[in-house]
Amino acid sequence: MACTVKAAGMATRIIIGGAPVTQALANQIGAGGYSADAPGAVETAPRMIAA
Repeated sequence: MACTVKAAGMATRIIIGGAPVTQALANQIGAGGYSADAPGAVETAPRMIAA
């Protein structure tokens, strides 16, 4: 999905996560962020926005 977004020329960041997802998968698809759970995503999102 992240590569599709980039190919479309969209300037957006993607965060993925949850039980069936790993950091390795996030890296593989080019996601900008990863979190194992929702509370972690809440902590990750501001760092992604600031970057």
